[in-house]
Amino acid sequence: MTTHDSNSAPDAQLALEIAGLSKAFGGTPALRDVDLQLGWGEALALFGHNGAGKSTLIRTLVTLVRPDEGTVTIAGFDRVRQAAQVRSMVGYVGHQSLLYDDMTARENLRFYAKLYGIADADRRVERSLAEVGATSFANRRMRVLSNGMVKRVAIARALLHRPRVLLLDEPEAGLDQGGLELLDSVINAVKAGGASVVMSTHSIERGFALADHVLVLDTGRVALAGATADTSVEEVRRAVLGTRQAAS
Repeated sequence: MTTHDSNSAPDAQLALEIAGLSKAFGGTPALRDVDLQLGWGEALALFGHNGAGKSTLIRTLVTLVRPDEGTVTIAGFDRVRQAAQVRSMVGYVGHQSLLYDDMTARENLRFYAKLYGIADADRRVERSLAEVGATSFANRRMRVLSNGMVKRVAIARALLHRPRVLLLDEPEAGLDQGGLELLDSVINAVKAGGASVVMSTHSIERGFALADHVLVLDTGRVALAGATADTSVEEVRRAVLGTRQAAS
């Protein structure tokens, strides 16, 4: 795994800054007055039971969900007023691959390279495929690939334009042990290159080991937030269990 070379050097002091973020769907709150700051080269692990707001938070950051209240700034760009610039700064791996089934892995990446206006598209595509171990099946159509293979290509797509902030929503799904080790390498390489990572996960131990900060959500509210250096796995586990008990 090569060191991740993010877009041009960050000129904003923080990779991510959220203040008073709230979002509701049909009157049901999904995020409630969330505050968060994340520095460059840092990773944040998001925890919480299903429905706690993790995916809504990540989808808000990637501009797929518009906030009702509060401010979100990514790499110095305002999430609402400068959404196009924000999209150019982030890479996203969600529950859907965002890949085209009738295209090959290589064709998908070339398509996205054009969308991002990447000048050295062919070189960047081949490098991204190699980084995720997808070169051997790069000419196969997505519809015939296993879930783990599709996830590898989705990660390559997210890394293609060298984002400043990588957003991962439960990225472990579909990955075997080799894929999980690859994911760890990707996250560490992104951080080493000066970019930042936000990752939701149900694996407390893995998330804690990879992250510099943790955030536990409970029905959209922050139940626990802190640096991993000042927080224990057991504290995170108790906070997550508490949110599950409250939800049951």
